[in-house]
Formats: sequence, C-alpha cells, structure tokens
Amino acid sequence: MSRLQVVSGKGGTGKTTVAAALALALATEGKRTLLVEVEGRQGIAQLFETEALPYEERKIAVAPGGGEVFALAIDAERALLDYLQMFYRLGSAGRALRKIGAIDFVTTVAPGLRDVLLTGKAVEAVKRKDKQGAYAYDYVVMDAPPTGRITRFLNVNDEVAGLARIGPIHNHAQAVMRVLKSPETAVHLVTLLEEMPVQETADGVDELRAVDLPVGRVMVNMVRPAVPGLDEPERAPLDAEHPVLAKALARAGLDEPEPLVAPLLAQADAYGERLRLEREQRERLSGLGLPLHELPLLADGMDIAGIYRLARTLRGQDL
Repeated sequence: MSRLQVVSGKGGTGKTTVAAALALALATEGKRTLLVEVEGRQGIAQLFETEALPYEERKIAVAPGGGEVFALAIDAERALLDYLQMFYRLGSAGRALRKIGAIDFVTTVAPGLRDVLLTGKAVEAVKRKDKQGAYAYDYVVMDAPPTGRITRFLNVNDEVAGLARIGPIHNHAQAVMRVLKSPETAVHLVTLLEEMPVQETADGVDELRAVDLPVGRVMVNMVRPAVPGLDEPERAPLDAEHPVLAKALARAGLDEPEPLVAPLLAQADAYGERLRLEREQRERLSGLGLPLHELPLLADGMDIAGIYRLARTLRGQDL
C-alpha cells in the first residue's frame, strides 16, 4: 500500500467516512496512521464524536491489534507560518504578519498558495522520521477536496514549480510533487451506484491520469443489500404476476389480499429497476480498470461503531 492515501469523491458520497474507515483499516496490527483534513469542515471530529481538531496531531482512535489513528486538521494560515519558519526563519516576524492580516491577504491574492501549503503539510507528515530513523506514521490518509477539484488541488505544486524557477519555493514544490506523483501516493475515488457520481468518478480518473497522478481504487459506498428472490432485473409483466401473488397471499391466510397486490408488485418493480441501474453503473466502474471495493449501507446510521464495521469490511477485501 502507498504511504499517502488520498480520498476524494463527489459531495454526498461519504468520502470523509470512507477516509476514516480506511485510516482505521490501515492502522490494524500495530500500525500508526495519520488522518488529515484539509477543508476546514471538522468532519473527522464529528465522525469520531470528539471536540474540534486543533492544528496539532491528536490520537482519536485505537485500531484492532493495538494500532493508533491520529488526526490533524490542517489550517492554511498556520501552515504558512510553518512554511515561513522552515525556509526563511521568520518565526516572530511570521506571527506579526498574522496579526496584521497579511497572511489572509497573501492566500486571497494567490489562492493556489493555500493548496500548496495544505499538500505540503501532508507530504511533510509522510516523510517525517523519528530519532531512530523510522517513519513517524506508517500511513497518512487525506480527506481531500471533492472530485471536481482534486486534480487541480494535487497538481498545484507542479504549476508553482514552473512559475518559481529557482529558490526554496521551487525546491519545496518539486519535493512535494516527487511524492504525489510516485508510488508512495494513491488517489482513491469514492462513489455511489448512481449515474452522476459514477460519471464524475470516470471524469476524475481521466483528469488524474492526464497529469500522471497515481489513481488507486474506486470505493463504492452505501451499497444496499440484495433482497432474496428478487436478484433478477428481468421480470414478467405485472398483470401476469398479479393473480399468482393474490393466490400466495390468500394461502398465507389473508382474507382480502387483492388490495395489497398492486402496491407489492409496484415495489418489486421499482426494486428491479433500481437493481438494473446499479448493475449498469457497476459495469461502467469495472471499465475503468481499477480495483473496486464495496462498502455496505449501514441500516442504523453512521457512528463510531459503523466506522469500525466499514474498516473491517475494507480489511476483508485485501486492502
């Protein structure tokens, strides 16, 4: 597995949930995983039912086998202060810039700089080592921007490296891109078995491949279970099944089954249509040539226990 796992997806597909489950799945067997948020929504804190994440790495979960999951909400302003200190030794001067609002001005005038800072901080966590020379984290999982922005977000350092031909900015941007465009990184796309998310996933794969960013897997989220006996989309006409179902209900002890027949057949027909559409979307996703993972729709909603269940599902699919 690549050490930097980037998770993107169309809004509403549950990419933050999948990123959290992936972080837990990778942290089993004593591993250490850092789950990174870059959009400022505090979605990770809400999932794990903890207080808002500060700009520091905090342990939020323990995985089976003693592994640990840490989380970090990257703040662009704080990342810029780190950047200024790292390359220009502007510790106190950087804090002064923050007080007068210069940092907000810089990130507003140069919006791409924000993405440079966010990706750079995540890559720094990937490369960081302890005093013994071991990696601080076995894996870094990034809850990234949606599919429509992911290619620009990850590729912004390439643009910056081209604009700044020399100096620390150029070198930093190149170092970040060496990680993002290497086997150390995998970009996973989360989707649903619906036409619009699948189309956006296909477009996202094409865009990522066009700029040589490494596409990982497709995570199909919220897959509804099949209903026994109704797994074939090809069905006889409703009028042909009407008397059959009426007799079956009568044998089951219903005195007046007739009013129930039409609603039950309508539900079965709607299920068959949905099943047919889902199979079409599976075929489209299979045509992308990427590994597919399916995560079930949790009937009792999403909570911490649900994240652990999804993590077990991922581990069971040879992640």
